[in-house]
Amino acid sequence: MITLVLGGARSGKSRIAQELASASVLPVVYIATATALDQEMATRIEHHQHNRPSEWRLRECPLDLAAALQEETQQPQTILVDCLTLWLNNQLFEYPEQDFSALFDALVNSLSANKANVIFVANEVGLGIIPLGEVSRKFVDEAGRLNQQLAKIADKVLFVAAGLPLALKDNTK
Repeated sequence: MITLVLGGARSGKSRIAQELASASVLPVVYIATATALDQEMATRIEHHQHNRPSEWRLRECPLDLAAALQEETQQPQTILVDCLTLWLNNQLFEYPEQDFSALFDALVNSLSANKANVIFVANEVGLGIIPLGEVSRKFVDEAGRLNQQLAKIADKVLFVAAGLPLALKDNTK
């Protein structure tokens, strides 16, 4: 099963995703995509580390998420990817001229033989004003495309606001 949990900054999406993972009877692997490029980000990472169960296996994956998923989805377990938006940010920083459509296709294709319960966390960044700068507009555009592509294949899509999940799609019933 594939679940996509969307929301704005500090909406509660990571907490909701962790609750879904904890409710699973399967072992959990947490795929972290964040990189501590400054003290503020290091503090955010520490917050996430403190709030997740110590028995969860951690896999840090700032860039090659498709390869990690292809490997991890070969066994029955719950995989929590937090977060796609930071992974996209890392991609834009490291490889700004790459073919993002091909990158997203590779990510989706990595789930083709999925035996795991996969939960993705992503920011919904398209609800605000159009950003002023070119790289910011590219980020918003690509984040929107990525979210749409994953929502299309997901069994369940939740939108979180003020800590409350709203089901946008639920094919699990």
